[in-house]
Amino acid sequence: MGYRLRFPAILAACGLLLVTGAAEAAGKAPRHLKKDAANPAVDASYTDSGPEPLLARVFDAIESNRLEVAMQQTEMLIKAYPNFRLAHLVMGDLLLARSRPLMAFGEGGGPAAGEKVADLRDEAIVRLKGYRTKPPADYVPRYLLQMHPEQQHAVVVDTQKSRLYLYQNDNGTPRFVADYYISQGKLGAEKSREGDKKTPIGVYHVTSSLPRQKLTDFYGSSGAFPINYPNDWDKRQGRNGHGIWLHGTPSDTFSRPPKASDGCVVLANQDLDMLSKSLQVGLTPVIISNSIEWLSLDDWQSERSSLLKMIEEWRQDWESRNVDHYARHYSPKFRSDGQGYQAWIEQKRKFIAGKSWIKIDTGNISMFRNPGKEEYVVVTFEQDYRSSNLSNQMKKRQYWIKEGGRWKIVFEGAA
Repeated sequence: MGYRLRFPAILAACGLLLVTGAAEAAGKAPRHLKKDAANPAVDASYTDSGPEPLLARVFDAIESNRLEVAMQQTEMLIKAYPNFRLAHLVMGDLLLARSRPLMAFGEGGGPAAGEKVADLRDEAIVRLKGYRTKPPADYVPRYLLQMHPEQQHAVVVDTQKSRLYLYQNDNGTPRFVADYYISQGKLGAEKSREGDKKTPIGVYHVTSSLPRQKLTDFYGSSGAFPINYPNDWDKRQGRNGHGIWLHGTPSDTFSRPPKASDGCVVLANQDLDMLSKSLQVGLTPVIISNSIEWLSLDDWQSERSSLLKMIEEWRQDWESRNVDHYARHYSPKFRSDGQGYQAWIEQKRKFIAGKSWIKIDTGNISMFRNPGKEEYVVVTFEQDYRSSNLSNQMKKRQYWIKEGGRWKIVFEGAA
């Protein structure tokens, strides 16, 4: 009788049951969690959506003192994910609880497993919290202000929740597709220098695809996808480092603890297999946040429209050849090609004076807001410039910051 009383209490003390039974009691548990828990079949919907649904059922059964049912659910979990170490640890605890009361989570792992047990406990907590606290279906990450038509998907990472969210571009509106558990840097987020074992926070893009044949087993079965850290903004802030990738896990490892990389974003191999189908080199944005801000679609549309209006005003003022009006769109902190604001504006004044007319077209605009403490938006577009004596086309990237309640350009250059 002793283990039936103590085992759930131990998990509650570890923070594991605080994110399971509470959601069920409130009637907010996903519908499929209310199926008969004794059903031994592995429902394909569980394995398609990762181990969290099955893991939640295991802890629901433990919390309600149905330890034999929990054993059955754990066997299903191990069958579906043979390398899932957390599932094996829970099975060890359940087996040990048959013979004596347990005093701590992970006793089934043996006396020498202290640090590994702590890692697995942390993984269980963030997996279950992420599963139980999904964002509302009609809300979107604040950062995805606009994807241009060729950007089929966007990736948004929440480091606090150890969660990666995949969104599809539905005619300009982000639509949720899937979410996955991830590991981040050993020392957390907000990378600033080489070797600090932190994951960067900011707006990035997938820059290449490294095939698995050119990598060691450490990076998993789906290759790796580098991102452009440090980006132009990071460089302005003096941040350095390199080699920040999206990648998988060694073949004998299902997943790693929440903080386990040297700065990369790490997924289970099967999750990266799914995600990789949506990644476009040079196009897919990867936005890494400490904690995602969610907006209703109405608020998102309002913020998006406001910035698009500012970009249009910038375009029109350039076409007008009124340098003073054009200059008001640039921050005094602006720098480009080694020039500060005043020198750059004077150069533009002389350049524009030699034109009798200017025509600017902007197409395929994308806008992504920085998720960090620094308030800026990355704007990328295709620029078609024509004038009385010069024409050219380029892909341009601008960084807009908020100054005095108005968006202004602090950096621009070729994308």
